Amino acid sequence: MTKRQTLDPGTVVAAALRLLDDQGLEAVTTRAVAGLLGVRMNTVLWHVKTKAGLLELMADAIAAEISLQDLPASPPERVRELMRRYRRALTSHRDGAALVAGTYAAEPGTLRFADAVVAALMDGGATPREAAWTLNALAYFTLGLAQEEQGMPAGDASRLRDAVARGSYPALREALGHLTDATFDERFEDGLTRILA
Repeated sequence: MTKRQTLDPGTVVAAALRLLDDQGLEAVTTRAVAGLLGVRMNTVLWHVKTKAGLLELMADAIAAEISLQDLPASPPERVRELMRRYRRALTSHRDGAALVAGTYAAEPGTLRFADAVVAALMDGGATPREAAWTLNALAYFTLGLAQEEQGMPAGDASRLRDAVARGSYPALREALGHLTDATFDERFEDGLTRILA
C-alpha cells in the first residue's frame, strides 16, 4: 500500500478477503491483514475494532456481492433465485460458508439480502413470522450445505459408504445411494423445495 492510498474499512476488508481466498479462514488475522497492507496492526484495528468485527465485515461484504437485479416476478421463484445467488456468493470464496456461518453480521449487505428474501416470502402470502422463520431455515440450510460442499474432499462419499457397510445401520444402508449419489446442486434444489413447500 502506498502513502497515497487511503486506508478505510473497505480497503481492510478487501485485503482480508484476498487473504481468505489465497490461504483460507485460519490464515485471516488482523496481523496478517496488516502485513498484506504494509501497515501496523493497530492501524487495521482502528478500522475494524476487533478480529470478530473484521470477520463480520467480511461476511457482510460477501452478502453485498449478491445482486438483487433481474429477479423473477413470481415470489416463490424470486426466493429460490435469491438463495441460489446466496449459495454462489458463499462458495465463490474459499471457506466463505464457514466464515459467514461463524458470524452475526447485522450490516447493510446482509440486511439488504435478508430484506429481499423476507419481502419475497411475504409477497407469496407468508405472514411476517412465517417469513422470518423461513428465512432462518433457508439461510441455515444453505450455509450448512455450502460448508459441506467446500469442506468435502473428493472421494469422501466412499468414506460414508464404507462406514455404513462396517456398522449396523439398516435404514442408512437402504437409503445410502440417495445420500451419496446426488450432486450438491440436486441436494440444494431439493432442500429449497422441502423448506418452501
